[in-house]
Parts: sequence; structure tokens; C-alpha cells
Amino acid sequence: MTAGGGSGDGAFKDVRVTVAGLGVSGVPAAKVLHALGAHVTVVNGVAGERQRAEAAELEALGITVRLGDGDSLPEGTELVVTTPGWKPSSPLFAAAGQAGVEIIGDVELAWRLRGPDAAPWLAVTGTNGKTTTTRMLAAILTAAGLRTAAVGNIGVSLLDVVLGEQQYDVLAVELSSYQLHWAPGIRPHSAAVLNLAPDHLDWHGSMAAYAADKGRIYHGNKVACVYNAADPQTERLVEEADVEEGCRAVGFTLDAPRMSELGVVDGLLVDRAFVPDRRNSAQELAETADVRPPAPHNIANALAAAALARAYGVPAGAVREGLRAFRPDAHRIEEVAVIDGVTYVDDSKATNTHAAQASLTAYEHVVWIAGGLAKGAEFDELVAAAAGRLRGAVLFGADRALIREALARHAPQVPVVDLERTDTGAMSAAVDAARELAAAGDTVLLAPACASMDMFSNYNQRGDLFADAVRAALPDSAARS
Repeated sequence: MTAGGGSGDGAFKDVRVTVAGLGVSGVPAAKVLHALGAHVTVVNGVAGERQRAEAAELEALGITVRLGDGDSLPEGTELVVTTPGWKPSSPLFAAAGQAGVEIIGDVELAWRLRGPDAAPWLAVTGTNGKTTTTRMLAAILTAAGLRTAAVGNIGVSLLDVVLGEQQYDVLAVELSSYQLHWAPGIRPHSAAVLNLAPDHLDWHGSMAAYAADKGRIYHGNKVACVYNAADPQTERLVEEADVEEGCRAVGFTLDAPRMSELGVVDGLLVDRAFVPDRRNSAQELAETADVRPPAPHNIANALAAAALARAYGVPAGAVREGLRAFRPDAHRIEEVAVIDGVTYVDDSKATNTHAAQASLTAYEHVVWIAGGLAKGAEFDELVAAAAGRLRGAVLFGADRALIREALARHAPQVPVVDLERTDTGAMSAAVDAARELAAAGDTVLLAPACASMDMFSNYNQRGDLFADAVRAALPDSAARS
């Protein structure tokens, strides 16, 4: 990685920096800081095979690495740069606070290293839909002829982008609540909070703290703070944000838009925010059929992406072209197959109740496959809302009893299969059980509403195993085609 060009390069020379954590964020941060002349020490509580390999790579560059000790602050530390997963309550941060040492994340570090002509950021956060919306936004910006990339929490390091040789006009930046917590100084051109629902409360400590960290994305916005008109919490965050003079609040809605909103009218995505006469006119952007899949929550994602693009001055035609060109990632409402009139859909990415509810409302009759690690979530509201759609439920995973009890309270008529198996083969058993419950016209939906790590490596493996089990049930002729 080449370090250079950033406005804050010289600020790190001879500074004693502790990097908290290795992995996809910590290793690049350590390398960048070392290249900028900082004295870098990396601390990591785990000392497994992967960590030892990463440590050896850094030590070969002259970087100090302490494995197996992530609690104590190295003597003389003047700045801590943390990776997103470290909780604010970590003893290391308590020690830094007592010593008056600033703590920032890799996103904040990237922001400080931006050059004077750096590409502006169009930033996206929310409990659900961040990745899809960010990639939609990048597709729209590309269709407008702009040099762009989808970066940040989406898997592309902002440090790599900021310090790389590739030049960009504008960046589509996905930011998690973890990243925003440690990024007090970022000031996006425009930003969106898609939705807010309880998630990662074990990390943040409370829903109020979680929402406050999400709301950081609006601070310093220049042109537009994009919010979800159906989620009053997101609008409150806009009201509380300290923005540049002239920055506007812009809503998106699945209903007909009011002035300064984007919305839907007769199957069309329309803009009443970025038009000359927004009081009396609207601009057609695309058709709902241009959004894939055209589920309601995905149309909301498209509207948010369109709002950010329009805030940057993208013409209406590029919105349509970008949405048509966009292809969703795997395991996001992905149709796997239709067998005997039953549609099998993989939404393994629905790792919390808010995402699962959005997925369940997209289908009329559902056999629901759910369960895993609840992460402190409750399921009564989700089950009560979905009860009329459910034709059956198949449950697995460590916290399946929480969902089973919610079903007993709010949907006692729904047949439930409770799988005790905890090996990965449970997915095949779940699909078999769902097949028995489903009738022609139903949708068998994997929308677990839980994290996957109790039984699977990640949600990708969970979705892959679901798809494999479904395809194994295909008739031989269909399987071969």
C-alpha cells in the first residue's frame, strides 16, 4: 500500500500509536501509520494461527505486535486506532480515557488522510439495507459517468481508497454503527439513515446509544440528510444533527411523496426534492420494475440511493440506468428454485428481526425457516405482524426457543417444527420439513432473524447450504438444466 497524498500525512510522524486489533481493518491501519512514520504497536487479545501469521507480516516491517494481551495500554501511547469490533467498554479504552489518549477508528483515520482534492463521500447507514443501497448508489453514479466505488463497511478499505493511486469523483460509503462510533470528524457531502431497529445493543449498551452513533453520519452534511419518512427515528436524527448552512432534510417513502421527498406513484419512482418547482411538480426517475427484487424494502433502498445521487446532481436518466444495471448480492431475497409450485427464497442476510420482517412482508403465504443467535432480540412484534402470512415455521439454532414461544403467543395456529440438531446438516433437515409444510403457491423463506455463528461460519454459508438443500430436491431434469 502506498501512503501519500493525504492532508494529514505529517501529523503522524513519530507519534506513538496503538492499533487495537488485527484483521481486515487493523493490518492496513498499522501498515499505513508505519509508512507515515508513526511508532506502531498492535495489540490483539486472540493469538490463533491467523493472528500469528498477520503478526509475522507486520513484524517483518518493524511493527511491534502483542498477541494475547488486548487489555493493557502500551506505555507512551499517544493515539489509539481501533478496529470496529472492539467494544467501547474494553479495558484498553478505559485505560486510554484515563490517560487522556484519543481513540479513533480506521474510518476516521482515512478521513484525516484525505487530500485537499479528495472525492466527497455519499454515506449510507441503517440497521438493514446498507450494502444493497450503497451498491445501488455506486451503480447510479457509474451510470452518470462518474468515477466511483462502493467502499467502507462493504469490504473495500477506505484507507486503501484514500491512499491509493486511483482517482475518484465521488465515493459511495457504507458505514456501520461501530465505525461511526469511532469517527467523530467525518463530514459527508450527503448521507442517509435507512432505518433504525434494535441491533448490536450488546456492543452499544442501549438503543439510544446505538441511534446516536448512527446519527453521527449526518453531522457536517453539506447538501442533503436523507431519512426514512416511515421511520420517525431517522427524521429525529436529522433534526438533531449539526449540518452546514443550506443542507436540506430529504425524505423517502413508499407512498406518494410530499414536497422534499422521493416516493412511489403508480409504479413509478418519483422525485419531489431535487426539481426546480418541488411544490408543484415531480420528476420520474424509474419504474418499480427496474428495481431487483421489487420487494417493498428494496424499493425503499432504491429511493434512498436515488436521493443521495440526486443530491450530488445526477440526472434522472442515470438513476434508471443504474438501477437496471444493479445486481443484488447473494443471500438477499434470492429466489433459488420453484418446486411443485412452491418458491424457495434465500434471505440468509436477514440476521435481525427488522430485516426478517421486511422479507416476510414481501410474500403472501410463507413457510418460515428461522433461528440462530438472537443477539438480545425479542420476537413478539415480528411474529405478531407476520402471523397472518405464516403457513408453518421451521426453527433451529441456539435461541430458537425465543421464536417458538413468540409463535405460541401470537400465532398458535401455525404448525412449528423444532429442530434440535446443531450441525450444519440441520439445514437440509429444515428444508425437508418446510417442504412437508408447504403447498403450491407458498414461499419457503429462509429469513432467520438471527445471526448465524452458532451453527455456521457466517450467513453466506447458511444461505449456501439452504440453496444446496433446495437444489438437491429438484427433479433430476431440472437439476441438470
